[in-house]
Amino acid sequence: MFTLLGYFGMPGPLELMIVGLVVLLLFGNRLPSVMRSMGRGIVEFKKGIQGIEDEVEEAVKDTKKPEQSVKE
Repeated sequence: MFTLLGYFGMPGPLELMIVGLVVLLLFGNRLPSVMRSMGRGIVEFKKGIQGIEDEVEEAVKDTKKPEQSVKE
């Protein structure tokens, strides 16, 4: 079966550098703002994950407290 990727192969380091250079030339002036936005998004995502983990830990602690008091 003929596939386009199989025929041409994977891009090598030179091709990847050329693509990177073209992207940098096209989007270079907007790149800092895009990276800043991505960083803020990652920080917010981590805060959300931490909040969920805290809620789960509190729920586990709350469920363990009655079991301990019943056994005593």
